[in-house]
Amino acid sequence: MADENAREQLRRMLEQLLGAEGAEEAMRAFEASGIDPAQLAGAGMPTDPAQVQAAMAQMQQLMASGNDSDSHWRMAKDVARQAAHASGDASVSSADAARVRTALSVADLWLDAATELPPSGGKAVAASRAEWVERTLPTWRAVAEPVGTSVAEALATTIDAGQDGLGAAMPMAGIDLSGMMRTLGAASFAMQVGQGAGTLAREVFGGTDVGLPLLPEPGLLLVPANVSAFADGLDAPEEEVWHFLAVREAAHARLFTHVPWLRSHLFGAVEEYARNIEIDLEQMEEAVRSIDPTDMQQLRDALSGGIFSPQRTPAQERALLRLETALALVEGWVEEVTAAAVAPHLPHAVPLREMLRRRRAAGGPAEDTFRSLVGLELRPRRARDAATLWGLVARDQGVEGRDRLWSHPDVFPTDTDLDAPGEFLTKRAAEAIADSEMDAALAAMLDGEERPEQSPPAQDHPDDSGDPDNRSDEGDEGGPDPR
Repeated sequence: MADENAREQLRRMLEQLLGAEGAEEAMRAFEASGIDPAQLAGAGMPTDPAQVQAAMAQMQQLMASGNDSDSHWRMAKDVARQAAHASGDASVSSADAARVRTALSVADLWLDAATELPPSGGKAVAASRAEWVERTLPTWRAVAEPVGTSVAEALATTIDAGQDGLGAAMPMAGIDLSGMMRTLGAASFAMQVGQGAGTLAREVFGGTDVGLPLLPEPGLLLVPANVSAFADGLDAPEEEVWHFLAVREAAHARLFTHVPWLRSHLFGAVEEYARNIEIDLEQMEEAVRSIDPTDMQQLRDALSGGIFSPQRTPAQERALLRLETALALVEGWVEEVTAAAVAPHLPHAVPLREMLRRRRAAGGPAEDTFRSLVGLELRPRRARDAATLWGLVARDQGVEGRDRLWSHPDVFPTDTDLDAPGEFLTKRAAEAIADSEMDAALAAMLDGEERPEQSPPAQDHPDDSGDPDNRSDEGDEGGPDPR
């Protein structure tokens, strides 16, 4: 009786996807390939009719969208907004908006004395958690979509490579299983990112906390509910916390606005990582067998749980190192500039700086999001080393010399510089001397080659008369007449 119930459950689900005739054909295909529909139905499939209906509705929505990535990301936004609302999301009041504008305006005044980079010039926004999702999700999509596409292709490739069992039965029933898994993989990855963004929305202070320029245009943003929640319980007065976090947000905004190559440098590293994704197909195929393709939560859990076991290639290792180094240098610069800007104004500046360092070291949604997206383990020590490096440069060469290092990727500090920040200036000075000597030697060599052409001996170029001065009218001045 239980087997009959399971078969009937599977039939109903297939009918909603394929229609009555398609469901019958699929059931026959299962049996012909040696698959017991009762066992398939019982392998993790929902039994509650309401759950079955919800699962089918979600599946139908996904399959109707096909490979329409816009549909996937609309669903991801719904997931993100739900996660952002999970612990409440009060609307931003006019008092909150005024407080944000004041704090960010003061922040820019203080930063003028701490950096050569001018204000971002963007609008100051007070955002609710849901609005933070709305404003930043397009950037999360730009960051994550290349990775999600590679993941979905790997999932479809695995299905194509293992056409036995269910993989063989579905094509017999007229179902493109690899195409279905490509759609499910892309959609599930998008919703996983949405879940991460929604969770972040409950903790971030502004638009740049994760080190990426999440706002698509220049601007400043604070989430008043999160700033106040963070300040609650700290020893420092809430007003100081507000000013400190506003200065950090404004410093990030200046950097991303006035260093034009930085955005593409960061996102390019993620794209390079995505292009070089390689999957252990055998291990992945084994994992896929245990997944009920109608259970989106199960698929999302598998994606976030490391179902793909990516084998890092040398190109991926280089991309992740570049991304980690850049994020550390961004955080280190912001930390150092913020400390200099607030020092004359906030009595609790030092403990607030240490509080944020401890918060970063403890990890949180930002670290989890990066880990699930690209396998990146953000190391707080790198940010500390970066802050040390920026501080040393500022003390030796001034604020101008420090900020000049953002002028071009060729003069930007590297990962090896973070390994020994105390040696950065000495190493750069030695490199400058070596470059100067090389330039001088090259100039001397080129100068020596060009000199004969610049000052040719007169006798090397006589005219037809043999007169080196080519004075053809010499006879008119009393000289011997050549005739």
